[in-house]
Amino acid sequence: MTRLAIGGLVHETVSFLPEETTLADFERRAVRSDGIAPAFAGSNTVFGGFLKVCEDNGVAVEGLLCAECAPSGPVSREAFKALTDELVSRATLWRDETDGLLLHLHGAMVSRGELDPEHALLARLRKALGDDYPIAVAMDLHGNVGAEKAALADILCGFRHSPHTDMAETGERTAKLLLGRLAGNIKPVHALARPGLVLPSIFTATAVSPLKEIMDDVRAAADQPGILDVTLFTGFAYADVPEIGATVVAIADGDEALAIRTAERLSSRLVEAREELYQAAPLYEPYAALDKAAELLTDGCRPVVLLEHADRGNDSTHLLEAMLARDVGRVAIPYLHDPIAAKAADSAGLGAQLMTTLGGKSSEMAGPPLLFSGFVKFTGPLRYRITGPYRTGEEVDLGLSAVIDNGRIAVIVTTHSVSAVDTDPFTQCGLDIEEFDIIALRSKTHFRAAYEPIAGAILIVETPDWGPADLIGLPYRNVPPGVYPITMYDGGDDGEEDGGNDSGGDGTENGV
Repeated sequence: MTRLAIGGLVHETVSFLPEETTLADFERRAVRSDGIAPAFAGSNTVFGGFLKVCEDNGVAVEGLLCAECAPSGPVSREAFKALTDELVSRATLWRDETDGLLLHLHGAMVSRGELDPEHALLARLRKALGDDYPIAVAMDLHGNVGAEKAALADILCGFRHSPHTDMAETGERTAKLLLGRLAGNIKPVHALARPGLVLPSIFTATAVSPLKEIMDDVRAAADQPGILDVTLFTGFAYADVPEIGATVVAIADGDEALAIRTAERLSSRLVEAREELYQAAPLYEPYAALDKAAELLTDGCRPVVLLEHADRGNDSTHLLEAMLARDVGRVAIPYLHDPIAAKAADSAGLGAQLMTTLGGKSSEMAGPPLLFSGFVKFTGPLRYRITGPYRTGEEVDLGLSAVIDNGRIAVIVTTHSVSAVDTDPFTQCGLDIEEFDIIALRSKTHFRAAYEPIAGAILIVETPDWGPADLIGLPYRNVPPGVYPITMYDGGDDGEEDGGNDSGGDGTENGV
């Protein structure tokens, strides 16, 4: 019987954030050995996809370590060493009992002392397991995938949708290719092309033009004869690394020339569309967004989703400050990360009136903590399985949480940092989503799967945090020349060409 090892180490690192991501942050969601199948079976996750293919094909599974953490600052040296030591040790232990490894990595991890820790991990696994041991890797669409990292995997597949509603499907694609290789039915060879650009996360919604049309081409290319798989990685703009940027990976069945042609053709499409890709949607300053929201509400368009997309710590206060100063209707702010406020609300008790500060703790860029007074409408630990279309069925643990409501604005504060991307926050906390005129979210694209069908309008709010649409002002140190728009050179001379998004604030995404 075929037996596959399953493991993963997943983190999207915002390298500009000052606070490190610790081992304890990973351990909160870490699953090992026999606990992996019960934790992920049937879920819309990469691990869920791995498990489904194994079950459908009578493949035995040996669980290693699956450790994942929400986007945050650089992974500490101690955390990276401990987790990689364990993963490599477990994989080595089962080397002779397994036929291959199914591995989930994000593609945009950064740790202290390692700008590409995933490459370091893959190199260790390759050395421990041997060059002939098959390793298949599934990655996030937002991965920064350089040639050296890709070369260490026999099979490399990534998400094709953002929101990532195809996580399980990506796991299935990856696992099926590995089984096909093991059976000798296919001979996967891959090629990689890099167009020299990186997209801010807000412009990576794959159902929004012009990226939509490019992703249609990617899927069409994957269906051509001789091609086994194609992925367009858009890159992660907030990890300051040499490998930053978009990458096209094409896998062909024994035909390297076909893989090269496919990857290079799609890469050229990105180069041609790069300026359009940076003007995919209008951006609003906070008060301009509130003005537009008030206008839309007057016309009966509700709820209006205000997307504070640049917030990478889930605790920005820039939009909240504007909403406290201006009454624009009934507002919900699901999942503001603030353990101190959550504890204060729990200590005050259900129904108590509480004055506390909210947010602004992840970095100075998140804005100042704001004084907020309201009644505690909910308090207690929040742990549940996701019902929305993104990561369906996966368990989420928000820790001690609370709803603090001042009559105009209801804020859900959490102990653990999670972006609200579906309607679960309302049902879990006993709130009626129909009551709210405005819903303020901190997502980039994942909210769209749940909110596009119910939103009257979506307004993208640009605030001064570590995830802006305009990348030019970020303090990059490791990005090489030729990455649009960060370090583009004009005609090969020594002067740098400015780039970035200059979208105005006049448009609205109605019902998108």
